[in-house]
Order: sequence, then structure tokens, then C-alpha cells
Amino acid sequence: MATWITALLGSLSYGVIFFLMLLESTVIPVPSELVVAPAAYHSASGELNIWLVILYATLGADCGATINYLVGRYLGRPVIYKFAESKWGHMCLLNKEKLEKSERYFTDHGAVATITGRLIIGIRHLISIPAGMARMNFLRFLLYTTIGATLWHTILALLGLWLYRFVPEDKLADTVTRYGHYLTLTIVFVVIAATAFYIIKNKKRKT
Repeated sequence: MATWITALLGSLSYGVIFFLMLLESTVIPVPSELVVAPAAYHSASGELNIWLVILYATLGADCGATINYLVGRYLGRPVIYKFAESKWGHMCLLNKEKLEKSERYFTDHGAVATITGRLIIGIRHLISIPAGMARMNFLRFLLYTTIGATLWHTILALLGLWLYRFVPEDKLADTVTRYGHYLTLTIVFVVIAATAFYIIKNKKRKT
């Protein structure tokens, strides 16, 4: 997958960024770290505009998330779980446990999960499905998805700009993957801490 993405990024364009981020927000296992960060890396040399990188990545994520939302809303839970357990579902790295994890996250955090879920690996590309199954208001869903995707892509873009200072291009994919793991763990910790703070604050207010 990393080799395939690197080949696409060799002829980098905003259309490629849009397409890959659309795939990443459906059920195709395209790691956004290996798209947005390298694109931002190239923008540092003047090949692309950093703001357009974030814009096209977010538009692609919105389109992909909308596809998942519509699938969740109109196909329903039995069909989705059947696909996840099929050969094609497994080829997309899907399974019943991942879907259940996304559903639990959406149930526990409500509509705001469409923002925070965009920041968490394993949840990011699936959180739109339970939103559709719950028939969340579409405009609200799209707004929250855009906020979460923009935040995540901005973080990755900043990572790419930072790596441009000291990482040669042939080492970029490996370095992004390594730093991406640390970045994900940090974000998960921040999301958990923010959620705990929100819950505690609400309990105190009710008391």
C-alpha cells in the first residue's frame, strides 16, 4: 500500500490527494498519514499550495464519509455486517469487531464522535457508518466531519512541513509512518482526556 501511494504521489496533484482521501474515508485502507504529510512536504518546495492540500484532502474526506453515511442510512446494519464478514470486506481490512468498535464509540460520544472519531486510527474511516445508521441530521454530520477532517489534515500537514527540514524524500514514507504512530497515540490521549473532562464537568453541573 505504501509503495502504491508513493507511486501516485510521484505525480502529485490536488486530484490525486482528493481521490486518495475519498478512498480513505470509505472502507479502502489508505493511510492519510502517507498522503497528506508527503503532500505538505512537497508544498514546502513550492510544488503545491499547503492550504489547497488541506482543502482538497478535506473535500475528499467529506465525499468518502458521505458515501459511508448513505450506506449506513439506506443499506442498514445487517447488510453492512454481512459485507464486513465477507471476502471483499476482509480485503478492505474490515471485520465485525471494527464495526462494533465504531458503533460503540458513536453511541458513547454521540454526534460529536464524528469530529473526534476523525482523529483516531481504526475509527476514522468507519465512524460515518453508525452516524448514517442512527440517521443523524446530514448537514450536522457534514459540518462535524469537515471540522474533524480539517483538524486532522492540518496536523498531518504541519508534520510534513516539519519533516521537510531534515528528512530526505526517499526516507519520507518510513519516517511519516513512524511519527504517525506517535501522533496517533498522542491524539488518542488528548481525545480521552477531553472526553473525561467534558463528562465530569457535565456531572458537576447537573449536581
